[in-house]
Amino acid sequence: MTARGLAAGYLLDRLFGDPRRGHPVALFGRAAEALQRRLWADSRPSGAVYAVVCAGAATGLGVAARAATARRPRARIAVTALATWAVLGGRGLAGEGAAMARLLESGDLPGARHRLSHLCGRDAANLGTGELARAATESIAENTSDAVVAPLFWGAVAGIPGLLGYRALNTLDAMVGHRSPRYERFGWASARADDLANLLPARLGALAAVCCAPLVGGRPGRAWRVWRRDASRHPSPNAGQVEAAFAGAMDIRLGGVNRYGDRIEDRGTLGDGPAPGPADLRRSVTLSRAVGAVALAVAVLAR
Repeated sequence: MTARGLAAGYLLDRLFGDPRRGHPVALFGRAAEALQRRLWADSRPSGAVYAVVCAGAATGLGVAARAATARRPRARIAVTALATWAVLGGRGLAGEGAAMARLLESGDLPGARHRLSHLCGRDAANLGTGELARAATESIAENTSDAVVAPLFWGAVAGIPGLLGYRALNTLDAMVGHRSPRYERFGWASARADDLANLLPARLGALAAVCCAPLVGGRPGRAWRVWRRDASRHPSPNAGQVEAAFAGAMDIRLGGVNRYGDRIEDRGTLGDGPAPGPADLRRSVTLSRAVGAVALAVAVLAR
């Protein structure tokens, strides 16, 4: 039942993308924001309580849904499919990548700089075509793991509770897990929990990218070498895995110096090829879709 529900939810995401109104993840985000106003304190223990309450509530909802459909196979499939659809972001991710590529190909840099905010929080005010293409390509790689591979992994491992619990953690990381004076301590638990939840999915996503390299003109052997050599250069224990694998699969160079407001971060160099352009951004979308399809197949077979 879970395997069928995962497959059906993946198909719904591919066909329809994210719901335009009343998206469950957005509703969760608003509830988490309201709770944050009550619980925030500049301390790790307060942030840990916040993470446990939010992720625990989402996981508990999944446990209740699983129990309610235990003796109703069709209902279990339907609820699993809806949960999978709600937590996946594959179609939306591919759409953003394609939109960025069109803007860069047409030379609309102001539009591309604005659009980049849909993919990542990087300061795009002074970025040119090459840096915008690199930022978008890196975001496509990282979010392929976060928004496609990891939800399917946890859905295969734990069914509906796994789907909802993972998505809650990932959303909390996006809300409070970044480094800033306000969230340095309060967001620590959310960020570390998200890192742990993505340890295996990120590496499985990187391995899938290596295997899918021929679909974007690459070679699995070269992709493997770049992945194993360069992943640790990235400061993130998980983003570096998929970004290095994507760089090796497409034979391009990712990484470098990024600006996030007043903070500058050196993410190392990933890959040996040229810097990516708009055409490479389109190839990253192709690779992202292929990795998602592999992740679905593995999740269904494993379940």
